[in-house]
Amino acid sequence: MTDADLRALLGRIAAALERMAPPPPAPVDLDAADAFVFEPSGRLRPVNKVARVELELLCGIDRVAAILLENTRRFALGLPANNALLWGARGMGKSSLVKAVHAKVNAERPRALALVEIHREDIETLPRLLQILAASPRRCLVFCDDLSFDQEDTSYKSLKAILEGGIEGRPPNVLFYATSNRRHLMPRQMIENERSTAINPSEAVEEKVSLSDRFGLWLGFHPCSQETYLEMVARYAQHYRLPVEPEVLRREALEWATTRGARSGRVAFQFIQDLAGRLAVPLG
Repeated sequence: MTDADLRALLGRIAAALERMAPPPPAPVDLDAADAFVFEPSGRLRPVNKVARVELELLCGIDRVAAILLENTRRFALGLPANNALLWGARGMGKSSLVKAVHAKVNAERPRALALVEIHREDIETLPRLLQILAASPRRCLVFCDDLSFDQEDTSYKSLKAILEGGIEGRPPNVLFYATSNRRHLMPRQMIENERSTAINPSEAVEEKVSLSDRFGLWLGFHPCSQETYLEMVARYAQHYRLPVEPEVLRREALEWATTRGARSGRVAFQFIQDLAGRLAVPLG
């Protein structure tokens, strides 16, 4: 084969590879919406209507709500603010609070913040997302719901460097909010295994729990009392103007919680959805 033949062959191979390659992602326009979902391909998919409840409807978490709202307001103003980890009981409004706070701040300062959700299974692409967001002047809340790591998962190490400690660090226009049922983002068994098998147990445990230390704010959510649960139900019923007597509402809400074996904001809203359906009242 002559050099000319070889160059022609290589040219055809290169052209074939270009045809097989996926098209480049469309340019990112962070002004297209106030909320986005980050896809592994590098695309930010706009979300025109976010599934959320109003901040005033969240009950029993007034203190943590006030802290997160103030932290987010400072960030929207360009002032120093902390990454936040919302941890604790299931169904107590962790992710709802993040979305409600974002809506509240944007209502006060229109289009001040973009909310960008990254899924747990895509957390390894977080550096790519931050690179995209850093190129925009818009301030962004990156949100990961139900963040946790299992025994063999090592992606937490890259997350640690991004939050604090890496050479680039977090872009100044980005803040990271995460929710988790675990305070240290890892199961206790995982930490205990490290303690029992490591040459230096204290250093091994420190490596595992230091991820949560990268969050400046730890906001705890705890199981609610019966009184708080009933207040949640009453607020929802009043907000959606459900035609039901208070005593009937109380009795049915308690029965619903008993059948679920739990009291939480999620259980309260599920009851309201059931009640609204029976009363033929839309919740839109």
